[in-house]
Amino acid sequence: MSLQIVSPTGGIQPLLRAEGVSLEYGGTRATHDVSFDVYRGDRFVLLGPSGCGKSSLLKAAAGFIKPASGSIAINGAEVRGPGPDRIVVFQEFDQLPPWKTVKENVMFPLLMTKRVSRHEAAERAMHWIAKVGLGGFEDAHPHTLSGGMKQRVAIARALAMQPEMLLMDEPFAALDALTRRKMQEELGRLWEELRFTLLFVTHSIEEALVVGNRILLLSPHPGQVRAELNSHQFDLVSAGSAEFQAATQRIHGLLFGTDPAARCTLGRTGVPPGLRRDGGVAL
Repeated sequence: MSLQIVSPTGGIQPLLRAEGVSLEYGGTRATHDVSFDVYRGDRFVLLGPSGCGKSSLLKAAAGFIKPASGSIAINGAEVRGPGPDRIVVFQEFDQLPPWKTVKENVMFPLLMTKRVSRHEAAERAMHWIAKVGLGGFEDAHPHTLSGGMKQRVAIARALAMQPEMLLMDEPFAALDALTRRKMQEELGRLWEELRFTLLFVTHSIEEALVVGNRILLLSPHPGQVRAELNSHQFDLVSAGSAEFQAATQRIHGLLFGTDPAARCTLGRTGVPPGLRRDGGVAL
């Protein structure tokens, strides 16, 4: 198995396109001139050290932050604010209103956006509660659930909206190691079944390889693109293998400039594996 740098190619239109995005907070630049494409069905990971602006990029894609320069577009239309086509799952466990049951939490955004009737919202909620393995807990309140169970509710709530893209901001970072691994496995299982489009933020190289099929590497503050990589060949089964460990070390070198290939910054992404024709450049 080889790690591949994505080489530019064309022919397929991205679902999300970020072009030259620079983000600022109070005059401090968080990211500088970041460009990338996310295609339908991608598990696209933003990976970099703390403070590189990866969460800020996700929030900009969600419509919570306006770029200081550059643009982000969904289906060719510039993102100008939040919308039901992009649903975010955050790291914090308190993202669920504590006075609502599991079922009520999943129904809540469906009812607020008036996308479906109350009856249909209830049916859809029960469907997704079962999908994330929480059948029987629909009447429980968040304070009675573990951290992993709360994140399952947040994922069910997001998927019930049937968004164009699911955005996850370090959703498993606060979980213990065993629960984190289980949640990574569950996310992979859901993706295999549903093939939703995922934009995922992490500072863990191992998690990026397990979760993503494509990875954007960002430099330390301010975040700039170091490389874009294909990682579809790795999963939880391959974690711990010699190939996985070699990929981990290579990515570390690319991130922190200890690998000569880190000098090759690739801006526009290629077509995802399965759709590409050139196969990328093997490292």
